[in-house]
Amino acid sequence: MPSTAIEARSISAELVLLFTVAAAVLLSAGLGILYWLVVQHAVAEDNAVLADKVSAVRAQLENAGGAGALDQELKTSQAGDRITYWVRVIDSSGTSVAKTPGIDAILGEASVAERSGNVATYRRDGKMLAVVSLNQTVGGQNYTIEVAQDRSADEEFTKHFGLLLGGVLVGGIAASAVIARIVTKRGLRPLAEMTRSFERIGPEHLHERVPPTGWPRELRPLARAFAEMLERLEGSFRRLSQFSADLAHELRTPIANLRGEAEVALTRPRSADEYRAVLESNVAECERLAGVIDKMLFLARADAAEGQLDRICFDGRASLEKIVGFYQTMAEEREVKIACAGKGEVFADPVLFGRAVSNLLDNALRFTPRGGRIAIAVAKRNAHCEISVADNGPGIPSAHLPHVFDRFYRADSSRSSQGTGLGLALVKSISELHGGTAEVRSVAGHGTTVTLVFPEQLTRAPEA
Repeated sequence: MPSTAIEARSISAELVLLFTVAAAVLLSAGLGILYWLVVQHAVAEDNAVLADKVSAVRAQLENAGGAGALDQELKTSQAGDRITYWVRVIDSSGTSVAKTPGIDAILGEASVAERSGNVATYRRDGKMLAVVSLNQTVGGQNYTIEVAQDRSADEEFTKHFGLLLGGVLVGGIAASAVIARIVTKRGLRPLAEMTRSFERIGPEHLHERVPPTGWPRELRPLARAFAEMLERLEGSFRRLSQFSADLAHELRTPIANLRGEAEVALTRPRSADEYRAVLESNVAECERLAGVIDKMLFLARADAAEGQLDRICFDGRASLEKIVGFYQTMAEEREVKIACAGKGEVFADPVLFGRAVSNLLDNALRFTPRGGRIAIAVAKRNAHCEISVADNGPGIPSAHLPHVFDRFYRADSSRSSQGTGLGLALVKSISELHGGTAEVRSVAGHGTTVTLVFPEQLTRAPEA
């Protein structure tokens, strides 16, 4: 169950999630920087205005004729107006000589030294205040000028602006998710169309293809790979169908012979010799069936890579002479001469090697005319060893050469009336199991040569 959940992850959902997260990060960074710049700009402007106000008070103190005149001016200038600035001038003894009404309640009795220098901010009675202090000498008298600014409106603006940007961030993330969904769905539309095209292809429509042209560049390799897979599947289905038909035909003949002979034998009482002849014929047919089944089992194991190779290095010439010795009696009966040539070591499974060469030699003896000649040779060629079996029989027409290694394939009935059509297929499977190849060359009327290639020991995969 957990593995199913992992495999069921959605590419579309992942793309939407990643796009939304990326958009959220970018929006958060952008809006955060915008918020910081706006707030810093507003604070800088307020500080500049506060500094200008301090300079104006200093000029008024110098030009108004003293602190008394400034005090009178401060009391009358903001009468009836909403006060946003408060001014207080303190002499060297700590006495307020000029001030805006209500500043004592706003600033309190805090020490001037605590607020001197940079702008200080603090909250009092629900208001956000900014205070700056400046020491000034006028007419030989030292004064401390204090200016307080009400920044409650700025604080409110900052709060509302932050909420606005938060809303924009949430809306932007939601919009990004919607856009990502639309873009992803549109971007994956060709994949959905390709899926529908694939779904139309079934066992009876393996000839259909999904052409790579017209698809997005990223999907063309997938379309080409799928087309190549269909070609392989079509070839496999075609060979399997042909193989099934050939196998049924191959098994039907001996079974029909067995049944026919048995039915004829049962039509009337017969002598012991007649029954013995029927049984001998049945045994021959059973041996033929057993041979077909044995070869089919070997080919099936080879296709499934079930066979375990026990490869060793051995003398190829000696192995060939041993196999030739087994067939020498049969060759003498047919007045066929078998000659061995060459030398070299072979790296292969001795049993399978002998089976492959035996099949080739048996095939050559079957089609070589009386007085003919069969040549078997072993030779070293670069990084492999070649085994060739050549006869001077009737040869194989060129039209049949591409198919001689197919199972149950026969060039014509006259050349293979005694065979099953599996010998060369078995030979090819053995050579491929060893990582080699099997080739056939033939000219009609001038004989046939079959060559097996076995790689050297150095080319095998390292053992664990």
